[in-house]
Amino acid sequence: MKKLNYKPLASLFFAALLMSGCAGLKKMKKHADQIQFKVTPEVLEANGGDVDMALSAKFPERYFHKKVKVVATPVLKYDGGEKAFESFSLQGERVEDNNKVISYLNGGSFSYNDAVAYANDMRKSDLELRITASKGSKTLDFDPIKIGDGVIATSTLMGNCAKPVLGVQREKNTTGKYDPNIDVFQRIVPDEFMADIHYLINSSYVRGSELKGEDLDAFKAYAKDAFEAERKDLKNIEVSAYASPDGEQDWNTKLSERREGTASKYVKRQMKREKIEADFKSKFTPEDWEGFQELMKQSSIQDKDLILRVLSMYSDPEVREKEIRNLSAAFTQLADDILPKLRRAKITASVDLIGKTDEEIAALADSDPSKLNPAELLYAATLTEDNTKKLAIYNSFTKVYSNDWRGFNNMGLIYIKTKKVADAKKVLEQADKLSPKNPIISNNLGAVALMQGDVKKAEALFGGANGAGENVSYNLGLVELKKGNYDAAVKYFGNNTSLNVALAKLLAGDNNGALKVINGVKKDCPKIDYVKAVIGARTAKTNLMFDSLKAAVKKDAKFKAMAKTDLEFAKYFEDAKFKAIVD
Repeated sequence: MKKLNYKPLASLFFAALLMSGCAGLKKMKKHADQIQFKVTPEVLEANGGDVDMALSAKFPERYFHKKVKVVATPVLKYDGGEKAFESFSLQGERVEDNNKVISYLNGGSFSYNDAVAYANDMRKSDLELRITASKGSKTLDFDPIKIGDGVIATSTLMGNCAKPVLGVQREKNTTGKYDPNIDVFQRIVPDEFMADIHYLINSSYVRGSELKGEDLDAFKAYAKDAFEAERKDLKNIEVSAYASPDGEQDWNTKLSERREGTASKYVKRQMKREKIEADFKSKFTPEDWEGFQELMKQSSIQDKDLILRVLSMYSDPEVREKEIRNLSAAFTQLADDILPKLRRAKITASVDLIGKTDEEIAALADSDPSKLNPAELLYAATLTEDNTKKLAIYNSFTKVYSNDWRGFNNMGLIYIKTKKVADAKKVLEQADKLSPKNPIISNNLGAVALMQGDVKKAEALFGGANGAGENVSYNLGLVELKKGNYDAAVKYFGNNTSLNVALAKLLAGDNNGALKVINGVKKDCPKIDYVKAVIGARTAKTNLMFDSLKAAVKKDAKFKAMAKTDLEFAKYFEDAKFKAIVD
């Protein structure tokens, strides 16, 4: 019997297996165009510094081989480089692995999300899918599949300039916190001097002993000086006459009116004698309830708070007077020390103290800043628009008032506005040492952090700037805009008007709101025109788009190249009018 040689048969069988393995891969590669891909958004966008992508794929029936594993990588390819999203893997039903399984008979679907950091060159790019399939030890690279065009980068048009806050002399408001909107520098400072003429009970006679009191002598000297001094303006002299609140209402009314008459007669006689000219006013009040309350609070009378609470229960003046008379009988101190002080005529001189002129302040800020008080020296910096001069004044402030944080803070503000970030950080850190946890300084350090690209640090600093004013809310809006949270940014921005506010509304989908805001921006800036052109493109207002784009490139030619690759204008790339503007 003849022996059969099985080696050729084995070789043929092995070759058939190899061809079968390769055939499966080649078939999948050949029919890769049958896979349905969907990218969301259809044109990728840069938001919060990243390019987010959602990809879904639907595989047809009898396509995905049971023993094949696929590794796919979306890649953004652009001039000068490329950026790969995270790879994902799929497998057939007979592959022993933990990836998403696609049925051979029924096909299947897959979805995927990822993001990559945005780079400017991505504006003009191709999004392609690179697939490597393997079956056993065999692998095969598919031809790259283009699934998208470019990246819209409108969000990158935002400005990083946060709003710094000026450090001025501030007053506490009713809550005890410093009000950022109050500056106590006043060129004209109101002042007044008061003196009293006291009367005996139920009398309106001005006693000679009262006219010899030190307070009336001081009053006459004050009024005369105010009338004659060059930097003082005597506005008026007023007499206010009262009766103590322990008498009957009708009697007190007549008594206080008579006291007004005798006190006014005396004051007018003194004004004539001293040759003082001023507006004279007079009035009378039947009972000095407010004065009674104030003197009671200042007294050492036992149970004074209880007495005031009880008396406050009576709104009827006659009932209250009756209760006070009862108290006077019971409390000797009340009758002897409180009520006599309320039988009076109060004389008040109101004066305006006139400070240095703008010219005097500006001259001293330049020649001898030590002769200006802190409020005046800070005010001097507001008298010029020259940032170099402002810096010189604030620098002088740091030398004359070296322990005051405001000079360093305000230097930082100027450096922020002139984009000298390193200098701003240096002086603001000095201010922070002088006044730790100061909300104004925290806000300004946050502005520096934002300009340096440290959004997380900026957000923390702005968060610690509560109480520094409305600029903080605006700056938090910038943080949200930078992070891609457009609705939150719009909320923080409120009624502010700026390029960034318009951009936030545009990116949040409010095209009309964005146009309204940007039309209200007074600054003449090519970027404003460019954003307006984008709004025109999104709303199909071609005249607005072309006119605004033309204005932008006229002011800055760099916007020509930007517009050429900006997919906001993709529909107009072949338009002759568009080409005439950008070429």
